[in-house]
Amino acid sequence: MKRKPLLILLIALILVASGCSVKTKSDVAGNQSTPKAEAENAVDQTPVEIELLASSSSESDVNIIRDQLTKNGFNVKLNLQPDYGSFKAQQDAGNFDIALSSWTTVTGNPDYAVRSLFKTGGDYSILADPEIDQLIDKAATETPEQYKETYKQFEQRLVFDKAYIAPLYISLKSQAINKNILNPASVRLSKSRALAWESIDFNDTSKRDKEPLLLTQAASVLTSLDPIKGNDGSINQLNTNMYVRLINLTDDDQITSEGSLSHNHTIAEGNSEYYFLLRDDINFAKIEDKKAVDTGERVGADDVVFSLLRAKDKNSVPDHRTYSLHEHIKNVEIVTDLSSLDKIQQAGGGGSVREALEAGLETKIKELVADKNQADNKAGKYQVVKLTTTEPFPQVLNYLGHQSAGIVSKKQVESINTYDVATFDVNKDVPYGDQNTVTEGPQYNNTLYASGPYILSSKNDYEATFYKNPGYRKGSEYEPKISTVKVRFIADADSALSALRNSEIHLYYGVPETKYDIVKGDSKLQLQTIESNGVTYLLFNTKGRPVAESEDLRKAVLYSINQDEILAFYNGNKIKATSTVSPLVKTGNELVADPAKVQEFLNKYRSASN
Repeated sequence: MKRKPLLILLIALILVASGCSVKTKSDVAGNQSTPKAEAENAVDQTPVEIELLASSSSESDVNIIRDQLTKNGFNVKLNLQPDYGSFKAQQDAGNFDIALSSWTTVTGNPDYAVRSLFKTGGDYSILADPEIDQLIDKAATETPEQYKETYKQFEQRLVFDKAYIAPLYISLKSQAINKNILNPASVRLSKSRALAWESIDFNDTSKRDKEPLLLTQAASVLTSLDPIKGNDGSINQLNTNMYVRLINLTDDDQITSEGSLSHNHTIAEGNSEYYFLLRDDINFAKIEDKKAVDTGERVGADDVVFSLLRAKDKNSVPDHRTYSLHEHIKNVEIVTDLSSLDKIQQAGGGGSVREALEAGLETKIKELVADKNQADNKAGKYQVVKLTTTEPFPQVLNYLGHQSAGIVSKKQVESINTYDVATFDVNKDVPYGDQNTVTEGPQYNNTLYASGPYILSSKNDYEATFYKNPGYRKGSEYEPKISTVKVRFIADADSALSALRNSEIHLYYGVPETKYDIVKGDSKLQLQTIESNGVTYLLFNTKGRPVAESEDLRKAVLYSINQDEILAFYNGNKIKATSTVSPLVKTGNELVADPAKVQEFLNKYRSASN
């Protein structure tokens, strides 16, 4: 009995101490939780797996992206490939969720920055979005003042509404020159067009015919030396220097006839007819005994008509990769009625088409001829080509400056491409421009005809050798200065820079921003840089992967990307991007990293997947 008061006291103390956890009936009723409810409210924090495809040369970007995605709830699986060919094979096979991609608008116009990449059926497009298609086509017909808003809507759809890509940055365009060997003033750096070789010269001009100009590029496997069958880093610079075009781009992306097949060009009223007055001082070159010789065949209007009509025809060659760039061409024809040029007025006023074509000529036009062999500019006999577009489309001129609009020999290409396109057999048929025909070995059989300043003689795994076209603008300022160019294949950036510093190459085109300080610290080197039209971005797979089906998953990746961190890594030598059109049109759109949005979209994706 004496223990009762002690027991009562202990019970009271326990009740007081636990008073905060004692609940009334109503409290329990209002806050009860069942296992089912807990399961419904739980958020799965398991990292979402994402496969990133990239080339091993992009290691710095890969590391940054992987870190940003990991920090935001992803488990990143890397698919690194040793070269572009292997990367493209993996991409074509769909072995990725996001692919580290890049695009350079080498024509200086925004339509090129989007058409091949994002339009349904485009050369490089894996998208099929009618609204994207409509915006691309609408902008193509508009003036720069009009298309700014259209491209802003395009970016909104592409990046923010559908998250088809995640933009990373705009690069600087750069090259490093051994100024002890080359004359820096002779080396151009253009915003869009590839490096022009014909103007480059040695400090010691007596070396022009004795020593080769030594350049480099990463890719050793060449897509094709037929200009319409490739549009990538393996051949853009090479084909640009092997095939002349109707017009060129200046270093700041203006359309010019300088250094082209045309004396002059003009647009007629209505913006659907384009006229070009051709030169008569360019012949095709060919290779005999691995040396360049003048074929004696002039580059003329029939070659222009043939080249551009095949460029726009998807079925003109198997694996045609550039037809979409030229789909606005309706027809190309030779003009022989001189009086018609007097009757047609230039777009925007300023006189007749004839007046525009005759501007600055030493000898005015007296006669137009259909046969290129009858052209004699000094005597006033010229050839004129008229190009008609499917609709008003001023940007067509930019496409005519692209390497895919290079002029090939009608006679030579037709003599080589005798196969049936519909039944083309890659194991049997050998098309014009096949890289195997210029590769040293038993299959070597160089059938190239070059209309530009240089022609490729041969290649191996180490380098490609080019020779000056002896029939190109002979005696003019555009005649190539150096007789031989060797392009050495060096895939690794560190190795390429080392080769430059050791004088194993004379010019390194495309120096990575991370190497700028090294170049600046070497007294014999000179660095040239400008803002480029090159944009790096992540491309989402649109077939057979969760990212193809889930906008939420794509947007979670999108808002994980912190461009400020990327720019900081590159010491400010990169520029923010929103899409591939960013270097050309300032829309005002901007991607801002947002971890809260990442978790919101990841949670939506996880919920939909359960």
